[in-house]
Amino acid sequence: MDFLKGKPAGVKRRTFIGGAAAAALGVPMIAKGQAGPISMRWQSTWPAKDIFHEYALDFAKKVNDMTGGDLKIEVLPAGAVVPAFGLLDAVSKGTLDGGHGVLVYHYGKQNALALWGSGPAFGMDANMLLSWHRYGGGKELLNKLYASIGANVVSFPYGPMPTQPLGWFKKPVTKAADFKGLKYRTVGISIDLFTAMGAAVNALPGGEIVPAIDRGLLDAAEFNNATSDRILGFPDVSKICMLQSYHQNAEQFEITFNKTKYDALPPKMKSIIENAVDAASADMSWKAVDRYSRDYIEMQEKQGVKFYITPPAILQAQLEAYDAATAKRSDNALFVEIMESQHKFAERAVRWEMDTVVPRRMAYNHYFGKKQAAAEKK
Repeated sequence: MDFLKGKPAGVKRRTFIGGAAAAALGVPMIAKGQAGPISMRWQSTWPAKDIFHEYALDFAKKVNDMTGGDLKIEVLPAGAVVPAFGLLDAVSKGTLDGGHGVLVYHYGKQNALALWGSGPAFGMDANMLLSWHRYGGGKELLNKLYASIGANVVSFPYGPMPTQPLGWFKKPVTKAADFKGLKYRTVGISIDLFTAMGAAVNALPGGEIVPAIDRGLLDAAEFNNATSDRILGFPDVSKICMLQSYHQNAEQFEITFNKTKYDALPPKMKSIIENAVDAASADMSWKAVDRYSRDYIEMQEKQGVKFYITPPAILQAQLEAYDAATAKRSDNALFVEIMESQHKFAERAVRWEMDTVVPRRMAYNHYFGKKQAAAEKK
């Protein structure tokens, strides 16, 4: 394939502090027929006020309700036990029984983990990437990937996210050169993408972004969606948001369990958890449409935010920068294997979707175009 150059080399195995053995010692096995409910302490990677933490609570409630209280998951916000970027280590070691986050936050452990949501995904959206994960070999590759770094976890990617904005800026960006020297926040492979475009990138967890902009440590930043961005306070430090981007157009959430604790659960309870993941995934995507659209309008009408569409020239520059960044990972065998698997799946899935799904713009303009034009003249 021509999107990655060079001969793949083997990925060196790395282990977490404490590793699976420590987790096995630190997490008690659950005996068959154990009396009383099983309790689990979780943490999300999100501030308590963010809608993402609400999604984590939604999943926990589904499991708690479906098990009739036999399993009780308590979800704490980011920083309650460990920092947001420390979640994977904490779950792997058994410091936490589980967690709610995104795979790109583990980019420093193994760059290939960011392929679940960071980058253009060969044109797939997040739901299509989840389809690849479930039916195109992604699940097996993720298990292989986590085993290669000694992570003692069971992972459930879920919850397809809409395309994320390019971000919040002091003024609209109109060309790729506008990123030269820009102090910008992002995560995952997007770090390499925007660095290649000339930005000075700083990867910060969600709760630290707006304070960094306010103090002048960042010139611009992206996080995720209209609701999270509004709640986290982006409109207080910027009135310019650029919509549409390839840097994270196919991201999803991740639910993780400590593997030792999960493996000890009764089969019926595991089945409930797996089905609760699917139920939460659907419910989250429906809630997102309702909440994100409301906050998108509210930020325009009540907070004076102006939204701009990212110019095609910047989108094209992103694709080229992403190709250059991933080509540098050709010595990472798992990275190459995952990219090739996604590429194969996307070639037919994206073609089918583009040929099949009718564009919504014509219908929207037919029903709402005159009303929108009149509102814009006021």
